Amino acid sequence: MALQIYNVLHREKQDFVPLVEGKVNMYVCGPTVQDYAHLGHAKTYINFDIINKYLRWRGYDVLYVQNITDVGHLLDTGEDRILKKARQLAAGPMQIVEHYTRHYFEDMDALGIQRPDISPRASAHVPEQIKMTQTLIDKGYAYEVDGSVYFDVLAWDDYGKLSNRRVEDQDVGTREAVREEKRHPADFALWKRAEPEHILRWDSPWGVGFPGWHIECSAMAGKYLGPHFDIHGGGIDNIFPHNECEIAQSEAANEQPFANYWILVGSLMVPDEFGVPVKMSKSLDNFVTIKDALAKYSPHVIRTFIASSNYRNPTNYSEEAIEAASNGWTRIATAVHLTRELMLAAPEGEAGNAIYDILDRTRDDFVEAMDDDFNAPAALASLHDLTRDVNSLLNGQQEVGAAVLRRIDETYTELGTNILGVVPEHTVNYDPEREADLIRLLIELRSRARQEKDFQTSDRIRDYLSERGVTLEDRPDRSTFWKVF
Repeated sequence: MALQIYNVLHREKQDFVPLVEGKVNMYVCGPTVQDYAHLGHAKTYINFDIINKYLRWRGYDVLYVQNITDVGHLLDTGEDRILKKARQLAAGPMQIVEHYTRHYFEDMDALGIQRPDISPRASAHVPEQIKMTQTLIDKGYAYEVDGSVYFDVLAWDDYGKLSNRRVEDQDVGTREAVREEKRHPADFALWKRAEPEHILRWDSPWGVGFPGWHIECSAMAGKYLGPHFDIHGGGIDNIFPHNECEIAQSEAANEQPFANYWILVGSLMVPDEFGVPVKMSKSLDNFVTIKDALAKYSPHVIRTFIASSNYRNPTNYSEEAIEAASNGWTRIATAVHLTRELMLAAPEGEAGNAIYDILDRTRDDFVEAMDDDFNAPAALASLHDLTRDVNSLLNGQQEVGAAVLRRIDETYTELGTNILGVVPEHTVNYDPEREADLIRLLIELRSRARQEKDFQTSDRIRDYLSERGVTLEDRPDRSTFWKVF
């Protein structure tokens, strides 16, 4: 089966055919670093992490570029988001950028998200943005007014093709202060003149100013991936105006297609005071930071929650939904842990190899799901089905050979760790250091206490381990299985 991608540009699934066989150039719109990242960001970048890892697993040489917006992203008031935060904290704008950029990557690392190959900053690519703006002026697609430059949407016939919006319907909500400068209300800024109090400012052919928001992605994508590349990704909430403007200015400047496939992910939604789902965002103050979420849930649980719904759909956030994902993840993680625990003492051999057919089927089902527009929920379901069969095998009466246990572990690792990122790469049992031996010693001491009916000591040891993330499960045969998550 060929890999199919739902292409937002054409509103249909299409076979994926890269421009260069075996190579994928992918650009994803990155964060505006004016605050700590929240779970809405986690949804977007976990979705693209799974896509990126699956493409690489499939054998593609992926060049993944994700920008950092540190200038030019304006609020509806016309104020730069970075400057607003700097004013609130009485700090310099680049101090704000450095602080939140470091924390953004810290959060992404904690979630197991593979870093992009290139993470360019908008402020470091102002010359490229000025050059592209000048090209658009020279070709008649942009005009200068009193130090600001705007893209002329009426000069570009295809404007609106991504969002399916007509130019004549785009007059609503335009700021009056800006409207007076524009030829048409839908025209968007490529370059803005800087008022005397504006700190972020650069010299340009049109005077001192700063770049608009949309031009940065076109300039940086073109610099690192070329004017025509394979995949452009981002959040569905930015389809208009950001992505729409990107296409228009890029194709007008370069006179060729911009990106062949547009992958846009749905938003993370939370109920408002009336119970109506709305997008999680800083502006609505309805967000949960990634740091706060990680203080309560493991990164694997958060990834399981995100992977449980189709990337294109909005996902409803609630504590109950996270707990449900946690319960499902625990079933998989427990089976993986038990497999790895048994591997430590299992005899060599192929006892129990009847499960090989199930492992092969799981892999086939997983690949079929991911080839169908990166259907992570169906891929995750194949791991749940596998877990049911693995539990039946490991909790049965027959002995299971080490070779079979290794194959089970390899399957979980290949699919659940390397692609979905929901299965821990290692458990404490694999740690050759003293922590694992200490846990086993405490379990042995607890077992003796139970035999001697010293339940106070037994409970004290259990509570001690539980406080440190070690869960004990007493088996009917009086053995104790332990797991650390």
